Amino acid sequence: MKATLSLGRIAGVRVGLHWSVLGIVAILASLALARWPVVVPGYSWLAYAISAVVTAVLFVGSLLAHELAHAVVARREKVDVDGITLWLLGGIARLRGEAVTPGAALRIAAVGPAMSLLLSAVFGLIVLPFAGGGGSPLAAVTFGYLAVINVVLALFNLIPAAPLDGGRILRAALWAWRGDRDKAAVWSARAGRAFGFGLVLLGAVWLLTGNGADGLWWILIGLFIVTVASAEERQAELSGSLRDVLVADVMTRDPETVDGDRTVADFIRIDALVRKHSAYPIVDDHGGVRGLVTLSRIKQVPPERRDDTTLLDVACPLPEIPTTWAGEPLTHLLPRMAGCEDGRAVVLDGGVLIGIVTSRDISHAVAISDLRGLKPFAFQQEKHTI
Repeated sequence: MKATLSLGRIAGVRVGLHWSVLGIVAILASLALARWPVVVPGYSWLAYAISAVVTAVLFVGSLLAHELAHAVVARREKVDVDGITLWLLGGIARLRGEAVTPGAALRIAAVGPAMSLLLSAVFGLIVLPFAGGGGSPLAAVTFGYLAVINVVLALFNLIPAAPLDGGRILRAALWAWRGDRDKAAVWSARAGRAFGFGLVLLGAVWLLTGNGADGLWWILIGLFIVTVASAEERQAELSGSLRDVLVADVMTRDPETVDGDRTVADFIRIDALVRKHSAYPIVDDHGGVRGLVTLSRIKQVPPERRDDTTLLDVACPLPEIPTTWAGEPLTHLLPRMAGCEDGRAVVLDGGVLIGIVTSRDISHAVAISDLRGLKPFAFQQEKHTI
């Protein structure tokens, strides 16, 4: 999910907001605005409105702290972090890669709920001075609500079902117990699907029995969990089938390249109908990659600008292209490719282009793995173990 608004970097991690995060702010603010006059009467409408907005904003900040905790610990465990996006159903910390040990996976997963519990304690301490009747009851209710909702967030996330943090903890535990990360991920994802369907059923029953529209919220969360858990199960099965495959086994060697100084019109007129590929690296005189141009990017150039636009102008710049080396396990590369808009990775040797990996290469590897009983390239592996 792409951020609509970038907040820059916090603790070295890119943070952004998706427009749907306004839904969280609106829901919490409206709930607070409706309930605070009943719980603590006697304040002006403006005071209730300010309290409601503060509640919503501080809760979004709590979500951000939860995800930042995941991101910071992931970086300490040598797992790359692409960024954090806050949206309607909470936050997403996008990790590029996997923890190398069950312990590292456990620490990355557990720190999020731990942060939520810590924030709950902090908000609870803020409420304490009001317990004896001093200060503003409205402020006490505001921070007391934030303390409670952070506890709820932590406990909900600890449910052992992917993609919740509890599912990650379950996966780490099963991985440590059974010694198979991919099977542990499959079991965790299946638990997530079961939990998600349970939430959908609960929401439907809630609606049908006339208990209010809250059932729609449970259905929405349940469907999200089912969707993500199903995708994680497929990813785990794919990783299992490609466990012994290296990038060198699937990459297209010595890919066709193009001159980045050529115009888009020139490429369309001379090459587009002749060349069979849909992506072309742009390299310098020494074989270093300057960018990657694809047919989809070329098609986005308006016809009236094609004579004045070079291929390098529309190419994906090198920092945004996943790079790899021939000896890297393919399963380590896949998470980085999943976050790439163009869906390709370039293979470098000493900074020089030697190959490219596309989704078609990966699909072929999966097909071959099925034919070879999930040991796709065992006969090729030996030549790379130097």
